[in-house]
Amino acid sequence: MHQESQVAKRYAKSLLDFALERKELEAVAADMELIAETCKNSKDLQLMLKSPIIKPEKKLAVTKKIFGGEIGTVSLNFISLLAEKNRESLLMEIASAFGTVYRKYQGILSAEIISAVPLTEEERNKATQVVKGLGDKVELTEKIDKDIIGGFIIRVDDKQYDASVASRITALKRAFSKNNLQ
Repeated sequence: MHQESQVAKRYAKSLLDFALERKELEAVAADMELIAETCKNSKDLQLMLKSPIIKPEKKLAVTKKIFGGEIGTVSLNFISLLAEKNRESLLMEIASAFGTVYRKYQGILSAEIISAVPLTEEERNKATQVVKGLGDKVELTEKIDKDIIGGFIIRVDDKQYDASVASRITALKRAFSKNNLQ
C-alpha cells in the first residue's frame, strides 16, 4: 500500500466519475490497472514520464504507442488530457489512486497482511474473516517480512494491528528501559 498525492486522488476521482457517466467503469478500471502495473514494472517508463527534459507531446506519443491497442478511448483521452495539463508525470500515481477510489466505490476493503512465513489456508481465512467485520468484500494481499520474527501485522487503510513478535520485543525493551531508569 502506498500513499498517493491529493492531486492524483482528485484526477482519479474525476476519471471514476467520468467512467461511470460513460458506463465504462470496468473497462477503465482494467485500463488503469494495466497502466499502473506497466509503469511499476518499467523503470524506463517511470523516468521518461517524470523527466522535465522530455516534452509532454513526446511523452504522450510514447504512452499512446505503449498503451494504444491495449486500452479504451476513455483512458487514452484521459492520458491526452494529462499531457495537455502537464501532469503526465503523475500517470502512474493516478492509475494507482484510481484503483483505490474504484475499490472504495465498489465497497472493497484492501487489507495487507504481513507475516514472517507464508500463511496457511486456515490462517488466510481467519485473517479475511477478521477484516470482513469491517466491510463486505475484502481484497487481501500478503507479504513476507522475516524481520517481524513471528506473528503478523494487518493493515486496512490507515489502521494497523500489530501482533508481531518484533513489536512485542520492542515494547518489552521500552518497558524494561523505563524500569531501569527509575
